[in-house]
Amino acid sequence: RRSKHLCADAGYRGKGAMAVILAHGYIPHVVSRKSEAAQKKRDPKKKARRWVVEACHGWFNRFRKLLVRYEKLEHTFLALNHLAATIIALRKIELPVNIIYG
Repeated sequence: RRSKHLCADAGYRGKGAMAVILAHGYIPHVVSRKSEAAQKKRDPKKKARRWVVEACHGWFNRFRKLLVRYEKLEHTFLALNHLAATIIALRKIELPVNIIYG
């Protein structure tokens, strides 16, 4: 079985949050911004891991149809989520021709 790691910010340093994290079997990696900045100075290629979820939410929020959710049926909304994820992934690939924007 693989270990489960949880990268979080300093808001989860409290005793209550740590108890919940450990009760669910996660290995906590709670790093403050100051220590993360110091690590970044030592190794500039290293990226912050705790912002991954926020960045993904930001990418999906650019799709207004998903942000407001006009769709009534769950499978239609899920299909639009998959389409948005595909477009996001294709935008990350460096291609000589831009196939998304025409």
